Amino acid sequence: MKTFRSATAALRLLTLAGAGIALCFTTPARAADPLGTWYTGDKESQVRIVNCGGALCGNLTWLKEPNDPVTGRPKTDKNNADAAKQSRPLLGVPIVLSMKPSGTPDQWSGQVYNASDGKTYSGSFTMTGPDTADLKGCVMIICKSQTWTRAK
Repeated sequence: MKTFRSATAALRLLTLAGAGIALCFTTPARAADPLGTWYTGDKESQVRIVNCGGALCGNLTWLKEPNDPVTGRPKTDKNNADAAKQSRPLLGVPIVLSMKPSGTPDQWSGQVYNASDGKTYSGSFTMTGPDTADLKGCVMIICKSQTWTRAK
């Protein structure tokens, strides 16, 4: 009788352990977190993504070459379409603008500012992995995208 009880207890324990292991593999993966600092596609700059009222916003926080090679002074937003903003320092310029959840998992839609040409485009930020994301900017049906990587 003791052997039967021991075997039954062992079987129950194995069943519970198996169920626990199965739960580990069936738990849905958590969505990747877009907040943090990201290298842009060319790794020449970094953008810090933060939560701004339920949306994503991101400012330029680092440049590989922060100074203008001609003047030796910090780079400015010289290509901005708004002449009043052309003398502002490039560091700190908003790049990811009010991107709200799009309804697609791990994707936000809003606007993106391109300091290279001084224009703002409709765009999206899509997490493609825990440390990778695609930033896309579009004019009408023509889009360009960059793969960003999380800065460690």
